[in-house]
Amino acid sequence: MNKSLKFDLKSYLSGKRDRIDLELMRILHEFGSDSGSGSRSGDRLSEAMRYSLMAGGKRLRPILCVAASEAVGGHPESPIPAACALEMIHTYSLIHDDLPAMDDDDQRRGQPTCHVAFDEATAILAGDALLTLAFEILSAEHPSAASPSKRLDVIRIISSAAGYHGMVRGQMLDMLSEGKRLALDELKRLHSQKTGALIEASVWAGSLLGGGTPPQIERLKTYAASIGLAFQVRDDILNIEGDPAVMGKAAGTDLNRNKNTYPALIGIEESKAFAAKLVNNALRALNEFDRNADPLRAIAEYIIERNK
Repeated sequence: MNKSLKFDLKSYLSGKRDRIDLELMRILHEFGSDSGSGSRSGDRLSEAMRYSLMAGGKRLRPILCVAASEAVGGHPESPIPAACALEMIHTYSLIHDDLPAMDDDDQRRGQPTCHVAFDEATAILAGDALLTLAFEILSAEHPSAASPSKRLDVIRIISSAAGYHGMVRGQMLDMLSEGKRLALDELKRLHSQKTGALIEASVWAGSLLGGGTPPQIERLKTYAASIGLAFQVRDDILNIEGDPAVMGKAAGTDLNRNKNTYPALIGIEESKAFAAKLVNNALRALNEFDRNADPLRAIAEYIIERNK
């Protein structure tokens, strides 16, 4: 029997999402009160940041960070600042991806995208502010802060995943490949950078902050690499089969832009089989962990069952 079958993932996700949202609101309030709020420019910038950051979303990356920490016996509060920083980085990437110069999307998380609700310049600056605020949070002292050397390791891991070696380069590859047919290994590399890198960094950072041993961290990195790619394969499938009302964004956009996706290269059914194989790989990587890893097991299964 699968170890995660009796685990109440819905309650776990809801509780962690509430905790992360509470901390994000606290950070935004503190940021606004210290950054020229009361001036017209400060108010508009902080409003755009809050608009995008607090628009809902799965909070998958921060929850993975917390769950990885718990899997190695860490205190659930220890990774909360890093978890919030990860969500800020993810939100910045969505704001910029949605811009007319990038994917030119007008819906995100069930509401107009940031550049539509405000304007392009404000959206760019809101993304910039969220990205830099994330590293301010990662480097800050707080009651549950890890040692300076461990915080530096986490900053290095996350900055690499978010930048040239990860998400940013993946987005560039995605843009350059539109209208061109990629080989399967090229598509895997693109998605591993654009989507998988930050997911892997979330798990890696959480396992470090939770005090994981080197063998535990390596197994969790294997888990994360598999679910990161599975997440993108499922996204590709949902872009074809998903309900826009449920997803909070339009369907069929990948096909309209002639983007490289797994269904386009290997078909829907093969894509579903590939995603299932990746999740099985992720679950095997958790074989040596006890019930503290049940959230990670359940999240892996959720990734290929989700409808948004």
